[in-house]
Amino acid sequence: MKETAVIEGGVTAPGGFRAAGVHCGIKAEKPDLALIVSDRPAAIAGVFTTNRVQAAPVRICREKLAGRTARAIVINSGSANACTGAAGRADAEEIVRVTAELLGVEPAVVFPCSTGTIGRRLPVDKIKAGLELAVGELSAAGGAAAARAIMTTDTVPKQYAVRFEVEGRQLSIGGMAKGAGMIEPNMATMLAFLTTDAPVEAQGLQAAVKRAVDAGFNRISVDGDRSTNDTVLAIANGASGGEVLSPGHTGWPVFCSALEDVSRRLAFEIVRDGEGATRFVTVSVAGAASHADADRAARAVANSLLVKTSWYGGDPNWGRVIDAVGYSGADVDESRVEIAYDGVCAVLGGTAAPGVTQEDLGRVIRRRAFAVEINLHLGNGEAVVYTCDCSEEYVRINSAYMT
Repeated sequence: MKETAVIEGGVTAPGGFRAAGVHCGIKAEKPDLALIVSDRPAAIAGVFTTNRVQAAPVRICREKLAGRTARAIVINSGSANACTGAAGRADAEEIVRVTAELLGVEPAVVFPCSTGTIGRRLPVDKIKAGLELAVGELSAAGGAAAARAIMTTDTVPKQYAVRFEVEGRQLSIGGMAKGAGMIEPNMATMLAFLTTDAPVEAQGLQAAVKRAVDAGFNRISVDGDRSTNDTVLAIANGASGGEVLSPGHTGWPVFCSALEDVSRRLAFEIVRDGEGATRFVTVSVAGAASHADADRAARAVANSLLVKTSWYGGDPNWGRVIDAVGYSGADVDESRVEIAYDGVCAVLGGTAAPGVTQEDLGRVIRRRAFAVEINLHLGNGEAVVYTCDCSEEYVRINSAYMT
C-alpha cells in the first residue's frame, strides 16, 4: 500500500469540484457564506449530531440523504438556524431552492448547513444575494475561500487534502472543517466537509465515513459540549474514472485509510484551535475492562475543568486525573492505576511514583503538546481522546455576545 501525499486545495483538490466563499452580511465584515459544487452527480454520505435539539438544516440533510445523490452544499456561518421553528425550516428550504435555481439543478441534490448563534432566524434576503455572488465566484481554486467563510470563533481556516494511488489511478480526497468551541461530538463535530473524485457508491461511502469519523472527529473534545448543528458530509463524484471502489475491492482499504487520515488531521486542527487553547493533549487509556470503559475514563479526564485548568497553569496535578478516572463510570481498582506524562511515571499502583518530582512532571506539562497515559491493568480495553487545556480566554470568548 503506497502512502498518501499531502496536496493543496482542500475541498477543491479532487477533480470535478468548485467552491467559493463570500461575505453576504450575516456577519459585519468577515466571509459568512460558502458553496461547494460537484460538476457531476455525486454520491453523498453524512453523519450528524445526536443532540435531541437539532437545527433545521440538520433535519433537512438527514432527509435528503435518502436520495443518495448530491450536487452542492451551501453553508452559512453566523447563525445556526436552530430553535427557529417552522419558519427556520422554511428559510433553509428557500435557500436550497434559490441555490438549485442558480446552479440549474434540482433542490433534492442541494444540502444546507448552518453554524453560529442558536435562536436567530437567517437573513434570507442577504443570503440569496450572497448566493448570486458565490455562484459567480465558483472556482477549482476556491477551497481556501470556502474554508474561511465557515469560520465562527475559529482563528484559522482548517483544510487538508491528500492524493493516493489505486491500481495506477491517481485519486484525491479533500476536506475542510470549522470548530473551536462546543466540541465533544458523538457522530460528528461542528461542520466538516469531505470531497473525493474516487468512484464510490453511497452505501459504501456511508460506511467509510462513519469509520473515518469514529477515528477522527469522534476522538476529540474541547469543552465537552455537543452542538445542535454537528454535521459531516462527504461527496464522491467519480471524476477520476475507473472501476467503482467498494468493500472487497483491493483499493478499498487504501481509500478508507486516506479518508481516515483527512478526518483525523482536520480533527486535530479543531483541537489545536480550541477556544483559548494553549496546549494539545492526548489522553490515552489502556488496560481497561472494556473499550467502553477506556472511553469513559479518557473522556472524563479530557473534559474535567479541574484537569484542563491545571494543564493551562503548567501544574502536574495528577490527583485531578486519577479523581476523574475514578468517577468516570469505568471499573477501577485504585491499587492498579498507573499514570504517566509523556512516559514520565507520575502514579504507580495508585500512589505517587517514587523518585519522580513535581519539577520532572512540570517540565512535561509545560510543553505545547504532551500525552497523559493511563493504564488501569484490568483488561484489554483501550481508547484515546485528543483535547486541550482551558484558559481565561475560553471564558472571555464565551462571555461575549456572538455577532
